[in-house]
Amino acid sequence: MDINKLIKPNIRSLRAYQAEEIPCRIKLDANESPYSAISGQLSALSRENLQALNRYPDPHATSLRYLMAKALKVKPQNILHGNGSDELIYNLIMAFGGPVLYPVPTFSMYGVISQALGERKIEVPLDNQFDLDTDAFMKTIKTRDPKLIFLSSPNNPTGNCFSEDRILKIIRQSKGLVVVDEAYQQFSDKRSFIPLIKKYENLVVLRTLSKIGLAGLRLGFMISGPEIVNEVNKVRLPFNVNSLSQKVAEAALQDKRQMRSDIRLVISERKRLFKEMVKLDGVKPYPSDANFIFFKVDNGDSIHSGLIRKGVLIRNMKGAADGGLRVTVGAPAENAAFLKALKQIL
Repeated sequence: MDINKLIKPNIRSLRAYQAEEIPCRIKLDANESPYSAISGQLSALSRENLQALNRYPDPHATSLRYLMAKALKVKPQNILHGNGSDELIYNLIMAFGGPVLYPVPTFSMYGVISQALGERKIEVPLDNQFDLDTDAFMKTIKTRDPKLIFLSSPNNPTGNCFSEDRILKIIRQSKGLVVVDEAYQQFSDKRSFIPLIKKYENLVVLRTLSKIGLAGLRLGFMISGPEIVNEVNKVRLPFNVNSLSQKVAEAALQDKRQMRSDIRLVISERKRLFKEMVKLDGVKPYPSDANFIFFKVDNGDSIHSGLIRKGVLIRNMKGAADGGLRVTVGAPAENAAFLKALKQIL
């Protein structure tokens, strides 16, 4: 049997998302928090909920959506839950279709999911400051009429927030939906776009718990007007968020003090790490609003390999920029070990 004759052409040419699994004592490649957002109440919580695992989870994640709505100052009907924000990106593209427009470099799943679903994807390069090229965007919106526009702000992998006025211009000009992906917003001092969903009916905002200490739960949220939420909910698979993820997240959201403290620690370490990296000859770090730092070196592959040999794993972003690397902000000891190894290699 020739399986290639059975696979759809858009899947045959698709490259699967590559999450590096290289054993290293220090793992600073996946933009995870070095801290867990759940406290000592987890053991009791697990015992209580293990008894109910013979039942399906709440398909509507009612309690979790209520707590998230309260935290974001919106109504529960403005929120849809997902198995990570990846699933919500998938559901949005499935529900609305393409063309799908996004800047590059950015989060690769916008393109991967678009191609997997057989939708046209349109990529517009960022300007030399890693900001949105509004002239190019306006021209593309006019000529290609995209149904969905994805804007990751703060952007992965560059780490910066896009200019608010440029995002607003795109929202106002687009006839389709504009999705502002705020996966890293809690590490930024820029304002969220969530309050603007009342003003712009084509605005969708994505949030996740993955970057603030709960990556293992795989929980994402879409915030928008009820009409959009209802339409996307039609393609959501039933019981998509399991019972344990719901209950652990509820516990974390009911007591957010530890989460806030951990975010402040990451921001403090990001500033310290950036200050130290600026001092290194041959290293060009870029200011970040996220929990990672994007930087360039003359020989990214060599530096990346050298760090792995020293037990430190970061992300090689050569697909996004020549010599581009991305390091997650870890705990103080992890950041110190990264800096020491990087200096030795240089």
